[in-house]
Amino acid sequence: MIVIIDSKIANLGSVVAAFRHLGEAVTISDDPDIVASAEGLVLPGVGAFADGMESLQRLGLDGPIRSAAAKGKPILGICLGMQLLAEESEEFGNHKGLGLIPGRVVRLAPKSGERVPNIGWCDVYPAGDSSIFCDITAGTAFYFVHSYHFLCNNRENSVAVIDFGHEPVTVAVERGNIFGVQFHPEKSQDAGLGVLEAFVTYVKKESCHAS
Repeated sequence: MIVIIDSKIANLGSVVAAFRHLGEAVTISDDPDIVASAEGLVLPGVGAFADGMESLQRLGLDGPIRSAAAKGKPILGICLGMQLLAEESEEFGNHKGLGLIPGRVVRLAPKSGERVPNIGWCDVYPAGDSSIFCDITAGTAFYFVHSYHFLCNNRENSVAVIDFGHEPVTVAVERGNIFGVQFHPEKSQDAGLGVLEAFVTYVKKESCHAS
């Protein structure tokens, strides 16, 4: 069972529709017990980092998410959900994250002609070995809406980048069973569905190994 976490910080309709388009039955829940029992977790999110963490903590979801990660259950963060996987963020002050991937979230630094927030389609380039980007061709476009990005402490955790500012910007992270994408796969047509399908495949594989 894949659970889409209802943290009250995202519009879940398009995410659910994307999984159902793939033929996958998913459960939406803000119940810590259901989150804890899931085979795989999806954490969507939009808005500010501090609001996202406050919501997870208020609902009692931060502990079950960390526990699921420690047990090896696959977790996919989307947009703000990816940023919340970090140790901390500088957005509107310094705020602690879930700490599942070492690194911090910082504001985009555009070069001349670029704007923040970065909204629209950007070409994405795989930057390392990845379980969910294995079938993505370099230069495939995905849809973005963001003002901040993830700085990984370990470059091996950065598995996809875009060309923004004066150096490549990480837009997908991976560390063992923990995954995150800055773009919106549910709004990125076939390419986005391909990433979600790869995550589903990974969940099913890990579930079989655990049973």
